[in-house]
Amino acid sequence: MSTRCQLTGAEPSFGKKISHSHRRTSRRFDPNIQRKRYWLPSEGRHVRLRLSARGIKTVDAIGIEAAVARIRARGERV
Repeated sequence: MSTRCQLTGAEPSFGKKISHSHRRTSRRFDPNIQRKRYWLPSEGRHVRLRLSARGIKTVDAIGIEAAVARIRARGERV
């Protein structure tokens, strides 16, 4: 499963881990991706989306219909 939010496009970012002795090693910052199922009334079916925690809050604010429209505008299949 990809670690990319379908709505916001959040992807892993990379940085450095710094130990107590101040040695730097590479690390990866993953977004908080969840699989969430929503009822899509216009199509009469459920859709399962891979969303970040921020993406879930966005769906709560704008509604599932607008969120799916944004995802489809980016060229992703729902």
